[in-house]
Amino acid sequence: MHNRARYLIFFQYIGTKYRGAVKVPPHQLGKKGVQDHLEDAIQRLRPVNPVSLSVSSRTDTGVHALSNSAHFDLQRKNDKLPFTEDILVQALNFHLGTEQIRITRAHRVPYDFHARFRAQSRTYVYRIALGISHHSLLPLTDWDLCWSLRNTELNVDAMHEAASLLVGTHDFSTFRAVNSDLPFKNPVKTMDVITIQQGNSFAYAHFRREIPFWELTFTSKSFLYKQVRRMTGALVAVGQGLLSVPQLKKILEARDSLAYPQGMAAPAHGLFLTRVDYRDTDLQLSPQLSEELLTSTRNSKD
Repeated sequence: MHNRARYLIFFQYIGTKYRGAVKVPPHQLGKKGVQDHLEDAIQRLRPVNPVSLSVSSRTDTGVHALSNSAHFDLQRKNDKLPFTEDILVQALNFHLGTEQIRITRAHRVPYDFHARFRAQSRTYVYRIALGISHHSLLPLTDWDLCWSLRNTELNVDAMHEAASLLVGTHDFSTFRAVNSDLPFKNPVKTMDVITIQQGNSFAYAHFRREIPFWELTFTSKSFLYKQVRRMTGALVAVGQGLLSVPQLKKILEARDSLAYPQGMAAPAHGLFLTRVDYRDTDLQLSPQLSEELLTSTRNSKD
Protein backbone atom coordinates (compact mmCIF):
# COMPACT_ATOMS: atom_id res chain seq x y z
CA MET A 1 0.00 0.00 0.00
CA HIS A 2 1.33 3.42 -0.94
CA ASN A 3 0.65 4.87 2.51
CA ARG A 4 2.49 2.14 4.42
CA ALA A 5 6.14 2.70 5.28
CA ARG A 6 8.89 0.94 7.23
CA TYR A 7 11.11 3.20 9.31
CA LEU A 8 14.45 2.71 11.04
CA ILE A 9 14.80 5.00 14.05
CA PHE A 10 17.83 5.73 16.17
CA PHE A 11 17.15 6.69 19.76
CA GLN A 12 18.94 7.50 23.00
CA TYR A 13 17.91 7.05 26.61
CA ILE A 14 19.08 7.21 30.20
CA GLY A 15 18.34 3.68 31.34
CA THR A 16 18.08 4.30 35.09
CA LYS A 17 14.28 4.33 35.25
CA TYR A 18 13.63 1.67 32.59
CA ARG A 19 13.64 -2.12 32.75
CA GLY A 20 15.90 -2.48 29.76
CA ALA A 21 15.40 -1.66 26.09
CA VAL A 22 12.73 -4.18 25.15
CA LYS A 23 9.08 -4.54 26.02
CA VAL A 24 8.14 -5.72 29.51
CA PRO A 25 5.52 -8.53 29.62
CA PRO A 26 2.08 -7.18 30.64
CA HIS A 27 1.91 -9.35 33.79
CA GLN A 28 5.09 -7.75 35.21
CA LEU A 29 4.31 -4.65 37.24
CA GLY A 30 6.65 -1.74 37.90
CA LYS A 31 9.11 -0.20 35.46
CA LYS A 32 8.44 -0.37 31.73
CA GLY A 33 10.98 -1.01 29.01
CA VAL A 34 12.07 1.70 26.57
CA GLN A 35 10.18 -0.16 23.83
CA ASP A 36 6.91 0.23 25.76
CA HIS A 37 7.25 4.01 25.74
CA LEU A 38 8.30 4.13 22.07
CA GLU A 39 5.31 2.03 21.02
CA ASP A 40 3.00 4.26 23.07
CA ALA A 41 4.39 7.30 21.21
CA ILE A 42 3.95 5.60 17.80
CA GLN A 43 0.40 4.59 18.72
CA ARG A 44 -0.42 8.26 19.32
CA LEU A 45 0.20 8.84 15.61
CA ARG A 46 -2.98 6.78 15.08
CA PRO A 47 -1.70 4.20 12.62
CA VAL A 48 -4.05 1.74 10.95
CA ASN A 49 -1.77 -1.23 11.66
CA PRO A 50 -0.89 -2.67 15.10
CA VAL A 51 2.34 -1.14 16.44
CA SER A 52 5.22 -3.60 16.80
CA LEU A 53 8.78 -2.35 17.26
CA SER A 54 11.82 -4.56 16.54
CA VAL A 55 14.73 -3.32 18.67
CA SER A 56 18.25 -4.02 17.42
CA SER A 57 20.04 -4.25 20.78
CA ARG A 58 18.52 -5.53 24.00
CA THR A 59 20.24 -3.52 26.71
CA ASP A 60 19.62 -4.54 30.33
CA THR A 61 17.90 -2.69 33.15
CA GLY A 62 19.91 0.42 34.04
CA VAL A 63 22.07 0.38 30.89
CA HIS A 64 22.03 3.58 28.81
CA ALA A 65 22.17 4.25 25.07
CA LEU A 66 23.43 7.14 23.00
CA SER A 67 22.34 5.32 19.86
CA ASN A 68 20.15 2.24 19.87
CA SER A 69 17.95 1.44 16.87
CA ALA A 70 14.68 -0.21 15.91
CA HIS A 71 12.36 -0.61 12.94
CA PHE A 72 8.58 -0.55 12.64
CA ASP A 73 5.85 -0.31 10.02
CA LEU A 74 3.37 2.54 9.97
CA GLN A 75 0.29 2.85 7.79
CA ARG A 76 -1.66 6.11 8.03
CA LYS A 77 -5.43 6.49 7.92
CA ASN A 78 -7.45 7.82 5.00
CA ASP A 79 -4.75 7.14 2.41
CA LYS A 80 -2.51 9.86 3.86
CA LEU A 81 1.04 9.73 2.55
CA PRO A 82 3.77 8.41 4.90
CA PHE A 83 5.36 10.82 7.35
CA THR A 84 8.59 12.43 6.23
CA GLU A 85 11.58 11.43 8.34
CA ASP A 86 11.93 14.83 10.02
CA ILE A 87 8.23 15.08 10.84
CA LEU A 88 8.29 11.57 12.30
CA VAL A 89 11.21 12.45 14.61
CA GLN A 90 9.48 15.62 15.81
CA ALA A 91 6.13 13.90 16.37
CA LEU A 92 7.57 10.97 18.32
CA ASN A 93 9.70 13.21 20.54
CA PHE A 94 6.62 15.34 21.24
CA HIS A 95 4.63 12.29 22.32
CA LEU A 96 7.51 10.94 24.45
CA GLY A 97 7.00 14.00 26.64
CA THR A 98 9.17 14.01 29.76
CA GLU A 99 10.49 10.46 29.32
CA GLN A 100 14.30 10.27 29.22
CA ILE A 101 14.09 8.86 25.70
CA ARG A 102 14.69 10.80 22.50
CA ILE A 103 14.62 9.92 18.82
CA THR A 104 17.76 11.28 17.15
CA ARG A 105 17.03 10.40 13.50
CA ALA A 106 14.83 8.30 11.26
CA HIS A 107 15.24 6.63 7.87
CA ARG A 108 12.59 5.19 5.62
CA VAL A 109 13.92 1.75 4.68
CA PRO A 110 12.93 -1.17 2.40
CA TYR A 111 10.10 -3.43 3.56
CA ASP A 112 12.48 -6.37 4.08
CA PHE A 113 14.87 -4.39 6.30
CA HIS A 114 15.36 -5.70 9.87
CA ALA A 115 17.04 -3.52 12.51
CA ARG A 116 18.45 -6.44 14.47
CA PHE A 117 19.58 -8.84 11.77
CA ARG A 118 20.97 -6.23 9.35
CA ALA A 119 23.18 -4.61 12.01
CA GLN A 120 26.85 -4.98 11.05
CA SER A 121 28.34 -3.98 14.39
CA ARG A 122 27.46 -2.67 17.83
CA THR A 123 29.71 -0.55 20.03
CA TYR A 124 29.51 -0.23 23.80
CA VAL A 125 31.46 2.15 26.05
CA TYR A 126 31.91 1.50 29.76
CA ARG A 127 32.77 4.55 31.92
CA ILE A 128 34.80 4.27 35.14
CA ALA A 129 35.59 7.02 37.68
CA LEU A 130 38.55 6.59 40.05
CA GLY A 131 39.23 7.84 43.57
CA ILE A 132 35.56 8.02 44.59
CA SER A 133 35.20 7.00 48.25
CA HIS A 134 31.52 7.89 48.23
CA HIS A 135 29.16 8.38 45.25
CA SER A 136 28.19 11.83 46.53
CA LEU A 137 31.63 13.05 45.41
CA LEU A 138 30.60 12.65 41.77
CA PRO A 139 29.15 15.64 39.89
CA LEU A 140 25.43 15.24 39.28
CA THR A 141 26.07 14.94 35.54
CA ASP A 142 27.79 11.58 36.19
CA TRP A 143 25.39 10.27 38.83
CA ASP A 144 24.33 6.75 37.79
CA LEU A 145 26.29 7.21 34.56
CA CYS A 146 29.60 5.58 35.55
CA TRP A 147 31.12 2.97 37.86
CA SER A 148 32.85 4.79 40.72
CA LEU A 149 35.82 2.99 42.28
CA ARG A 150 37.82 3.79 45.41
CA ASN A 151 41.04 2.98 43.55
CA THR A 152 43.02 6.07 42.66
CA GLU A 153 44.70 4.25 39.78
CA LEU A 154 44.55 1.03 37.75
CA ASN A 155 47.30 -1.03 36.15
CA VAL A 156 46.27 -0.06 32.63
CA ASP A 157 49.19 -1.90 30.99
CA ALA A 158 47.99 -5.16 32.50
CA MET A 159 44.44 -4.35 31.40
CA HIS A 160 45.65 -3.82 27.81
CA GLU A 161 47.42 -7.19 27.91
CA ALA A 162 44.29 -8.86 29.24
CA ALA A 163 42.08 -7.14 26.66
CA SER A 164 44.27 -8.48 23.85
CA LEU A 165 43.32 -12.01 24.94
CA LEU A 166 39.65 -11.21 24.39
CA VAL A 167 40.04 -9.66 20.92
CA GLY A 168 39.28 -11.99 18.03
CA THR A 169 37.01 -15.02 17.71
CA HIS A 170 36.44 -17.03 20.89
CA ASP A 171 33.87 -19.13 22.70
CA PHE A 172 32.71 -16.56 25.27
CA SER A 173 30.58 -18.97 27.31
CA THR A 174 32.37 -17.88 30.50
CA PHE A 175 31.40 -14.26 29.89
CA ARG A 176 27.67 -14.75 29.42
CA ALA A 177 25.14 -14.78 32.22
CA VAL A 178 22.46 -17.43 32.34
CA ASN A 179 19.08 -16.45 30.85
CA SER A 180 16.25 -17.99 28.85
CA ASP A 181 18.13 -17.50 25.54
CA LEU A 182 21.09 -19.62 26.70
CA PRO A 183 20.26 -22.79 24.69
CA PHE A 184 19.68 -20.82 21.47
CA LYS A 185 22.65 -18.42 21.36
CA ASN A 186 25.95 -19.38 19.78
CA PRO A 187 28.64 -18.51 22.37
CA VAL A 188 31.27 -18.00 19.66
CA LYS A 189 31.65 -14.27 19.02
CA THR A 190 34.24 -12.09 17.32
CA MET A 191 35.44 -9.10 19.29
CA ASP A 192 36.64 -6.62 16.67
CA VAL A 193 37.82 -3.91 19.06
CA ILE A 194 38.58 -3.51 22.75
CA THR A 195 40.20 -0.23 23.73
CA ILE A 196 41.03 1.27 27.11
CA GLN A 197 41.61 5.01 27.17
CA GLN A 198 41.28 8.03 29.40
CA GLY A 199 37.90 9.73 29.49
CA ASN A 200 36.32 12.70 31.25
CA SER A 201 33.51 13.61 33.56
CA PHE A 202 30.57 15.08 31.64
CA ALA A 203 31.19 18.22 33.74
CA TYR A 204 35.01 18.16 33.68
CA ALA A 205 35.34 21.74 32.42
CA HIS A 206 33.21 23.11 35.27
CA PHE A 207 33.80 20.77 38.21
CA ARG A 208 36.40 22.05 40.65
CA ARG A 209 37.86 18.65 41.58
CA GLU A 210 39.58 16.64 38.86
CA ILE A 211 38.35 13.04 38.69
CA PRO A 212 40.27 10.45 36.63
CA PHE A 213 37.95 8.69 34.18
CA TRP A 214 38.60 5.68 31.99
CA GLU A 215 36.54 4.38 29.09
CA LEU A 216 36.52 0.79 27.86
CA THR A 217 35.18 0.41 24.32
CA PHE A 218 33.94 -2.88 22.84
CA THR A 219 32.88 -3.46 19.22
CA SER A 220 31.42 -6.67 17.80
CA LYS A 221 28.64 -7.70 15.47
CA SER A 222 26.74 -9.07 18.47
CA PHE A 223 27.18 -9.81 22.16
CA LEU A 224 25.97 -12.41 24.64
CA TYR A 225 23.78 -11.61 27.64
CA LYS A 226 25.78 -9.38 30.04
CA GLN A 227 28.99 -10.15 28.12
CA VAL A 228 30.27 -6.55 28.13
CA ARG A 229 29.68 -6.11 31.85
CA ARG A 230 31.44 -9.38 32.61
CA MET A 231 34.41 -8.54 30.39
CA THR A 232 34.63 -5.08 31.95
CA GLY A 233 34.53 -6.51 35.47
CA ALA A 234 37.32 -8.97 34.65
CA LEU A 235 39.50 -6.28 33.03
CA VAL A 236 39.02 -3.96 36.01
CA ALA A 237 39.91 -6.84 38.37
CA VAL A 238 43.16 -7.24 36.40
CA GLY A 239 43.78 -3.50 36.76
CA GLN A 240 43.19 -3.76 40.51
CA GLY A 241 45.54 -6.72 40.88
CA LEU A 242 42.71 -9.02 41.94
CA LEU A 243 43.06 -11.16 38.82
CA SER A 244 46.19 -11.96 36.84
CA VAL A 245 46.37 -12.06 33.05
CA PRO A 246 47.04 -15.85 33.07
CA GLN A 247 44.01 -16.30 35.36
CA LEU A 248 41.81 -14.36 32.93
CA LYS A 249 43.11 -16.53 30.08
CA LYS A 250 42.20 -19.64 32.08
CA ILE A 251 38.70 -18.27 32.78
CA LEU A 252 38.15 -17.58 29.07
CA GLU A 253 39.35 -21.06 28.10
CA ALA A 254 37.05 -22.71 30.66
CA ARG A 255 34.08 -21.86 28.38
CA ASP A 256 31.75 -22.17 31.35
CA SER A 257 29.62 -19.37 32.83
CA LEU A 258 30.17 -20.92 36.30
CA ALA A 259 33.91 -20.32 35.94
CA TYR A 260 33.34 -16.56 36.08
CA PRO A 261 34.11 -15.26 39.60
CA GLN A 262 30.93 -14.41 41.49
CA GLY A 263 30.29 -10.70 42.04
CA MET A 264 32.95 -9.54 39.56
CA ALA A 265 30.64 -8.22 36.80
CA ALA A 266 30.57 -4.44 36.39
CA PRO A 267 27.29 -2.72 37.37
CA ALA A 268 24.80 -1.75 34.67
CA HIS A 269 24.86 2.02 35.23
CA GLY A 270 28.32 2.59 33.73
CA LEU A 271 27.47 1.03 30.38
CA PHE A 272 26.41 2.90 27.21
CA LEU A 273 25.43 1.52 23.82
CA THR A 274 26.96 4.16 21.56
CA ARG A 275 26.63 2.86 17.97
CA VAL A 276 24.68 0.43 15.82
CA ASP A 277 26.06 0.39 12.29
CA TYR A 278 24.45 -0.69 9.01
CA ARG A 279 25.54 -0.96 5.40
CA ASP A 280 24.39 2.03 3.36
CA THR A 281 23.12 -0.33 0.67
CA ASP A 282 20.76 -2.01 3.17
CA LEU A 283 19.14 1.35 3.91
CA GLN A 284 18.57 2.33 0.29
CA LEU A 285 15.01 2.41 -1.04
CA SER A 286 13.96 1.13 -4.43
CA PRO A 287 13.59 3.86 -7.13
CA GLN A 288 9.77 3.59 -6.81
CA LEU A 289 9.83 4.15 -3.03
CA SER A 290 12.37 6.94 -3.41
CA GLU A 291 10.03 8.75 -5.79
CA GLU A 292 7.13 8.23 -3.36
CA LEU A 293 9.22 9.71 -0.53
CA LEU A 294 10.12 12.71 -2.69
CA THR A 295 6.42 13.26 -3.45
CA SER A 296 5.58 13.00 0.24
CA THR A 297 8.25 15.56 1.11
CA ARG A 298 6.96 18.00 -1.53
CA ASN A 299 3.38 17.63 -0.31
CA SER A 300 4.37 18.27 3.29
CA LYS A 301 5.79 21.64 2.25
CA ASP A 302 2.69 22.72 0.30
